[in-house]
Amino acid sequence: MKKLFDNLPFRLLLGIIIGVILGQVFPESVMKVVVTLQYIMGQLITFCVPLIIIGFIAPSITKLGKNASRLLGVAIVIAYVSSVCAALMSTGAGYALIPHLSIDTEVAGLRTLPGVVFELNIPQIMSVMSALVLSVLVGLAATWTNSKLTCDFLGEFQNIVLDIVGKIIIPMLPFYIAATFCNLSYEGMITHQLPAFIQIILIVMAGHYIWLAVLYLLAGAYSGKNPWEVLRHYGPAYLTAVGTMSSAATLAVALDCARKSKVLRKDMVSFGIPLFANIHLCGSVLTEVFFCMTISKILYGHLPSIGTMLLFCALLGIFAIGAPGVPGGTVMASLGLITGVLMFDDAGTALMLAIFALQDSFGTACNVTGDGALTLMLTGYAEKHGIKNNDNIQSPVL
Repeated sequence: MKKLFDNLPFRLLLGIIIGVILGQVFPESVMKVVVTLQYIMGQLITFCVPLIIIGFIAPSITKLGKNASRLLGVAIVIAYVSSVCAALMSTGAGYALIPHLSIDTEVAGLRTLPGVVFELNIPQIMSVMSALVLSVLVGLAATWTNSKLTCDFLGEFQNIVLDIVGKIIIPMLPFYIAATFCNLSYEGMITHQLPAFIQIILIVMAGHYIWLAVLYLLAGAYSGKNPWEVLRHYGPAYLTAVGTMSSAATLAVALDCARKSKVLRKDMVSFGIPLFANIHLCGSVLTEVFFCMTISKILYGHLPSIGTMLLFCALLGIFAIGAPGVPGGTVMASLGLITGVLMFDDAGTALMLAIFALQDSFGTACNVTGDGALTLMLTGYAEKHGIKNNDNIQSPVL
């Protein structure tokens, strides 16, 4: 039982169920307390967003820079392109499908939430875009100047931020999401939109399989090798990722699966699989984009503009490279984009966190399985450009 309660998706699901039930029975006087607690927790999460951006992005740049090579550059480019193209495909599907889903944007019949009892404002130390630009500039400059002190500091700062996320933000999420769903249930929004939530989860899962098919077909065409000889070994890695929600935790299984393939060079497996486990998050990105568009339609009555979504997808690809391969890593790293580019409020952010975290096990499985296709591309690149087989090559440590 303790192991079950240690599982984040279970705790989030439990929080959603409890929140929905309590929202149906709590009187207005109690809801004032719930709304206030949700507001304070939202302020704390928002405050941490710039810290998360700096803590994830800047150290990742310095670690990649110290291991700079042509092969590493190719790996980063194809991981970024895969994530951005998956996001763009998801965006296109969102514009094509979401207007036809059973989403009721009318607020008639919904109850109004009471105001907060008191406000505890916790302003961010800097804006989201300032944090992103600072992360990129400091990371690059530290690499260019070989500043060991700064690189070590950024590494320590990343460990601090990861502890903040792991010991404060993540444990608080079930309560924050329970309060949010309590508010939505009190208003009546949940009963209006339950069919839409079920539909988007099925659509996103279909999107994962479509994108995996695209990746493996492209990898086979480029390398001139049979992609099925890679994909057919990935069943254990896919199931492990569904269970762990973590690319990092699935790494050992993914390496074992990739090494069974007869068409992947062993040196490219040793180099590519650990690297892509950290920087290639195509399934999570695809999931996040479609969910963001749906939530925008549900809560705010409209889809984001095309220009906004293009900017969101381009930046999300960068955040995916810097995000840790841990449960919810992508959405935690990109909270700043959700609030700063898409302009989500606390309700939208909490709803996004809840739905994403509950479904991200399949996104993670897509990430891990897609790594095999990218490693096949690396194998093709190495052979086309005369890179000698080196069994001692190791992946950069991220």
